[in-house]
Amino acid sequence: MNENMKILLCEDDENLGMLLREYLQAKGYETELCPDGETGYKAFMQEKFDICVFDVMMPKKDGFSLAKDIRQLNEEVPIIFLTAKTLKEDILEGFKLGADDYITKPFSMEELTLRIEAILRRVKGKKNHDRTVYKLGEFTFDTQKQTLTRNGEPAKLTTKESELLSLLCAHANEILQRDFALKTIWIDDNYFNARSMDVYITKLRKHLKADPSVEIINIHGKGYKLITPDPEP
Repeated sequence: MNENMKILLCEDDENLGMLLREYLQAKGYETELCPDGETGYKAFMQEKFDICVFDVMMPKKDGFSLAKDIRQLNEEVPIIFLTAKTLKEDILEGFKLGADDYITKPFSMEELTLRIEAILRRVKGKKNHDRTVYKLGEFTFDTQKQTLTRNGEPAKLTTKESELLSLLCAHANEILQRDFALKTIWIDDNYFNARSMDVYITKLRKHLKADPSVEIINIHGKGYKLITPDPEP
C-alpha cells in the first residue's frame, strides 16, 4: 500500500513534526515536513504528493487556508487535518474545504497511519472504478455484464457477487480489509452483513475453483486477499 507513496506533512510543532515524519518514513512513506502553510504550499507547487496531512493552527498560512489554496490546484488529493480543536464548527469547516479526515490531538501514530491507509485504499478503489474487465488467470471478469468467463463459457454473477469480486480485483494480491468491504458494499459492518459477506466469499470461491492459480484466502483478523497471477485486463 505505501510503496512509492509520498506525503506532504505540515506541522509547526517541531518536535511533533519530526516524530511524525520519522514514524511515517519508518512505515515506508516518503514524507516531506514543512513548518508552516506557506512552505507547504510551495512544496505542493513543486512536487507531486499522494496525500496531505495538515495541522490547522500554523503560522503564515493556517491549515484551512492551505487546503483551500491546494484545492484550487488539485481537487482530488486527499487531505487530513490534525488539530487540538474539537469544536463542531471547526470540524465542519474542515470538511467543507474538502477534507477526507479530521484527527484531534492527542492521537496515536498508529491511528494516523491506519487512517492514511484507509484513505489511500478508497482513492485506489476510485481509480479502478472505471475499469470494466479484469483478467484473473484463466478467467475474464466483466464488471458491467457481471460475468466470469472461462474457456468461452460465461457464468452470470449476482450483483453482490460482482460488487465483491470487483472490490477484490481492485485490491488484487493485497489485503482487502473486512470492514472496508462491508462499509463499501453493505454500508454497515454489523454482524448480519458480515455473515452475508462470508456467504458471498464462499460463492466466489466456488466460481473460481476451476483455476488453482486464482483463490481468495482469509487473512486472520484483517480480511481477504485475492491471489491471482494476472490482475490486469
